[in-house]
Amino acid sequence: MSTRLVQITMKARDDAALGAFWAKALGWGLASEGPGVTNLEPEGFGYPDPSAVCVDLVVSSEPKTVKNRVHVDLATTSPEHQAELVARLTELGATPVDIGQGDVPFTVLADPEGNEFCVLEPRPIYRDTGPIAAVVVDCADPREMARFWGEATDWTVHEVTDRHASLRSAAGVGPYLEFVRNPDPKTGWNRVHLDVRPYPGADLAAEAARLETLGATRVDLGRADIPWTVLTDPEGNEFCLLTPA
Repeated sequence: MSTRLVQITMKARDDAALGAFWAKALGWGLASEGPGVTNLEPEGFGYPDPSAVCVDLVVSSEPKTVKNRVHVDLATTSPEHQAELVARLTELGATPVDIGQGDVPFTVLADPEGNEFCVLEPRPIYRDTGPIAAVVVDCADPREMARFWGEATDWTVHEVTDRHASLRSAAGVGPYLEFVRNPDPKTGWNRVHLDVRPYPGADLAAEAARLETLGATRVDLGRADIPWTVLTDPEGNEFCLLTPA
């Protein structure tokens, strides 16, 4: 059996307000499954589907203190589209940020709560991904991360080097999952994390055990009231194993 990446979850001081920003940024629909949770997905989307990785925003009082280790890259189709998108996002409340990127062709912004993201220059590889080109994870060892996530999910590994690795859904649609080498150590819980979901009929406990044999570590939250399982990947990045669907 295997899992697949279905969404990312982002902590937010105000999930509704931040959700409204991202819904407008992506052109997606906005809903809520309960107080303190805002859900974003494309209009008319049949969750889960590999054509998109959805976004959940969950209310949290924890302050943002360091650069996020997980962020999204947004796709553009032309230099004009890139400039227009940056201008529109700025009007919505995004701000330019310097994370040491230097002179690069993409633009680094932060959303209204300070979460970093990139607006990429046009790149042919992302021409059919939808608004999110890639979900990007900082890491020490892209090769090991590609090994783990390639075996943990049914996503296909497309590139592996010492500095960068990329995967995409087995269906060849939707955004990429990318791992970029970064020497900065992980500190504290990630403000943005990945959520994976097994296919219908899978056994959740068996899937959690399989992931542990691949190098995941189970996290005990001391709660018996949640139906999902929290684990960390080989570099300590938290992720949730959701119920099969």
